[in-house]
Amino acid sequence: MLRRVLDRLYATALGAACLAMIAIAGLVFLQIIGRIIDRVLILSGVDPLGLAIPSLSDFGGFLFVAAATLALPATLRAAGHVRVTLALALFGPRVGGVLTVAVLAIALALAGFAAWHSGAQMWDSLSFNTVSFGMVKVPLWIPQAVMTMGFALLALAVLDELLTALRGATPAFRLAEAKRSEGGH
Repeated sequence: MLRRVLDRLYATALGAACLAMIAIAGLVFLQIIGRIIDRVLILSGVDPLGLAIPSLSDFGGFLFVAAATLALPATLRAAGHVRVTLALALFGPRVGGVLTVAVLAIALALAGFAAWHSGAQMWDSLSFNTVSFGMVKVPLWIPQAVMTMGFALLALAVLDELLTALRGATPAFRLAEAKRSEGGH
C-alpha cells in the first residue's frame, strides 16, 4: 500500500515537472508568435500590437526550477542521476551494497539540507513579502515552495531507497540499471 502511494507521489511530481516544461515551451511559443505578428504588422505599415508576455524570463525560470526539482525523485528511482556504477561493480556485491548504503545516507543528508535550506528561504520570502524583480511581481515564496517540495520529495525518495537497501532488498535505481544493462531500456 505504502509502495503504491510513494510511487504515485513520485509519478505525480514527475507529471508536474513535465507540465512545467510544456508551460515553458508554450509561453515561449506564444512570445514568438506575438513577435511574428508584430513584425508582419510593421512590414504591412500597421502599428504593432506589442504582443509580449511580461516577465517571461521570470516565469520561465520559475517553471524551470519547478521542472528540475520535481523530477528529482522519479529520476533517482529510474537511475537517471549520474553515479559511478562501475566502481560498485569492481568491489563485488557485499562491498557494493555497503557503499550504496553509505552513498544513500550522504545523499539523504544533502537532500534534507537542500529541503531545509530551501524551506527556510521560502519562509523568509513569505515573512518579508519578497517579490520578483520583473514587471509582474510574483511573491517569491510561491516558486520557492515548489522548489522546497521537490527537494523534500527527493529526500523522501532517497530515504525510500536507503531503507530498501538496509532491508537487504535491491533499490529501484539498481533494478533500473540492471534492466538497462540487459538491453531492456
